[in-house]
Amino acid sequence: MHQFDVVIIGAGAAGLFCASVAGQRGLKVLVIDHSEKVAEKIRISGGGRANFTNRDATPANFLSDNVHFCRSALSRFTPRDFIALVQKHGIAFHEKHKGQLFCDRSAEDLIQMLLAECGAGGVTRWQPCAVKAVRFKDADNRYEIDSDRGLISAPQLVVATGGLSIPKIGASDFGYRIAQQFGLPLIERRPGLVPLTFDGAAWAPYAQLSGLALPVEISTGSKKSRMKFNEDLLFTHRGLSGPAVLQISSYWQPGTPLALNLAPEVNLPEALALAKSRSRKLIGNELASLVPGRLADAWAQQSPDWQRPVNEASDKALARLAENLSRWELTPTGTEGYKKAEVTLGGVDTRALSQQSMQANNQAGLYFIGEVVDVTGWLGGYNFQWAWASGFACGQALVKA
Repeated sequence: MHQFDVVIIGAGAAGLFCASVAGQRGLKVLVIDHSEKVAEKIRISGGGRANFTNRDATPANFLSDNVHFCRSALSRFTPRDFIALVQKHGIAFHEKHKGQLFCDRSAEDLIQMLLAECGAGGVTRWQPCAVKAVRFKDADNRYEIDSDRGLISAPQLVVATGGLSIPKIGASDFGYRIAQQFGLPLIERRPGLVPLTFDGAAWAPYAQLSGLALPVEISTGSKKSRMKFNEDLLFTHRGLSGPAVLQISSYWQPGTPLALNLAPEVNLPEALALAKSRSRKLIGNELASLVPGRLADAWAQQSPDWQRPVNEASDKALARLAENLSRWELTPTGTEGYKKAEVTLGGVDTRALSQQSMQANNQAGLYFIGEVVDVTGWLGGYNFQWAWASGFACGQALVKA
């Protein structure tokens, strides 16, 4: 039997960071993962450069059924703390947009940093190594884990197995099954930060815009719960993607509409009225000076009233065109699902966990960290910051046997 102070299941961002913190505090730590590649989600994130945190992260950038839970961990390990670690390892990075920090060279630098930190703590890592079963032995207050490499025993078990997003890199429901086995409730899971899809026939007029990107204002929800983002939108063959849509997808509820302003920087009624007084060009041509040409063509084709010279158009027709572009309402039929989702919304109910340590309230020595927990960040480095912060909180709380 292999004995450790703590076993961490999951060699991703949260698991590796937690292991390094606990190992450097003198604990005997084992990390196991069923996947061959370590930290694959870090490797593919940010176009291979890992958007590893957001300089401006606050609890307001996170979704949860229990919104205040994340405050404690996020306050005790901040973006500044992680940046200091990155700098200590000499990793060059840059800010791309709205506080988003990326490695200059490669996400691989970040993975090597985490492995070096684990090495400094004498952490043992078994990979690939599948877990077949987990038991708690009341007699000696220890967890027993049946694995590909034999029986493991430890008084503390950390579940850092991530969510359901991107199954091709090994995502599974393992963490949720462990939570259920030990009686922890789950919040309903669904894909988050995911492209939205539309019915084929209804989307046909817009499929021609596939590949077009433009800045928009996007919103969803009723007055009190309305969420709004100003980001870039991308038209696809099946629907909408891009940062604006990924952000709003985490707040969108099936069957409800999105509202889009396709020209947020332009006063369209004023610009079209001015064009009418000065120009004899076709409406589509005038519109192309205000929004991308392909978008202008697609919209002008939607009504005969918009296919004439702008000076011959009625004020009512131009007002309707401006309204249509600045308040485009449409209801998605679904999402691209977990295969394209960057994160999983929902997960282990945080009301069942200690916000100080991430330990289960009903089960001593059992911890849940990272994406498996019902805390989901916005697009832009926030989910990695939750991985670091929850991993740190747990790593600090673990004790030597």
